[in-house]
Amino acid sequence: MPRLRQVPRSEADASVLPMYDLLFGDRDPVAQPGTATGTPGDWWTVFALDPEIFEHAVRGFALYRNPARRLDPQLRELGQTRVGWARSSQFVFSQHCKSCREVGIDEEKIEAIPHWQTATCFSPIERALLAYTDALVYDGGRVADGVFAALQAELSDEEILEFTYITAMYDMHAVMSRALRTEFDDRDDPIVEIDGPDGPKMKLRLR
Repeated sequence: MPRLRQVPRSEADASVLPMYDLLFGDRDPVAQPGTATGTPGDWWTVFALDPEIFEHAVRGFALYRNPARRLDPQLRELGQTRVGWARSSQFVFSQHCKSCREVGIDEEKIEAIPHWQTATCFSPIERALLAYTDALVYDGGRVADGVFAALQAELSDEEILEFTYITAMYDMHAVMSRALRTEFDDRDDPIVEIDGPDGPKMKLRLR
C-alpha cells in the first residue's frame, strides 16, 4: 500500500473525476483498484490528495505527448526509461519499456537500456542522450562538455530543452513514486543486514 492516504471517488475533487472516469470507469479506484495497463492505479489516488498538484502532473503528461513537440518520441522514451532504471523505480522503468514499444523502439534496444554503455545497438545520438540522462540523474546535472557537444551536433536547442525538461520531470516522478511507495514501487528495500551463522547479534571478527 502507498504511504499516503488514497482518495476514493466519493471524496475526490470535481477536477479529478474526469481522470478517474478515464482510467477506472465508474469504479471506485480505492475499493476496486487496477488500470487497463495492469498497474494498481494508486499513483492517481494518492496525487488526488491535492487537486492542484494532480492537475499540474496531468498537464505535464499532456505536454510531453503533445504532437507539437520537436523531439523525436523515441529519443524521449529512451531517456524516460533510463531514468526509471537509474532511479531504481520499477514503476517508471516498467511503464516506459511499454511506451518504448508504443513508439516503435526495437526490443534489442529496450533490453539494452540498463547496460547501454556496452551495447552496440544505439546510434551516436541515442548514446549521447543516454549519457546525458545519466548526468542528469546520477550527477545532478553535471554534464561534461563532450556529452553536450554530441547533443548539439545533432539536435536543436529546442529539442535539447524539451529532452532536459521531460527527463528531469520523470526523475522527479521516479523519486516520488519510490518515496511514497506507489504502484510497482511499493517494495521493501533490498539492502538489509543478513544474519550471520550465529544470528543477527553476531559480532564481526576480523582474522
